[in-house]
Amino acid sequence: MSRLSGSYDLGRATGVCAATGVPLEPGAPCVIALAEVATPEQANAGSPSGMFLRRLEYSIPAWEALAKDGKRPDGLFCFWRTVWSGGQSRKMFVDDETLLDIFQRLDADERPQRQAFRFVLMLFLVRKKLLRVVGTRRDGERESWLVNMRGTDPASPPTSVVNPRLKEDDIREIADQLSEIMQGDLSANLN
Repeated sequence: MSRLSGSYDLGRATGVCAATGVPLEPGAPCVIALAEVATPEQANAGSPSGMFLRRLEYSIPAWEALAKDGKRPDGLFCFWRTVWSGGQSRKMFVDDETLLDIFQRLDADERPQRQAFRFVLMLFLVRKKLLRVVGTRRDGERESWLVNMRGTDPASPPTSVVNPRLKEDDIREIADQLSEIMQGDLSANLN
């Protein structure tokens, strides 16, 4: 069995703004955030690699106020804007900008599960022609792929992405997880 098998659990929708306690109105724009927490007791979501996540929902004004005050959730892993569906299942779409943002935010993270996710995300972004592989680099046993974003100056320094040497099954599982994130149900398990 693969070390990456399983599903990312995005937790159940509460329909209540985590900052204000006010119910979210159906059809209203909102932000869904996943924050890493230390223990399973704090978590209401998670990952197959044992990462404990907490799902939080925010109204747009509350999220912007948190950003302005520098008080976004501790351990923020990712977030996305959506429209509150009133707790009903709806298809989710993650745009290219969000994928690139996640890719960039994982840059300095040395945790193996994050490096594996970033590597497969990079492969996906190369396939979408948002990134271009410009070479590889070796540092002892560690291999990194060098990529540039579409539209950047070819002379600019490339971004380095660690190759975690995943097995084909691991890559396929993470790719399936990415696909589910982009097309999945907000209340369903992802990845």
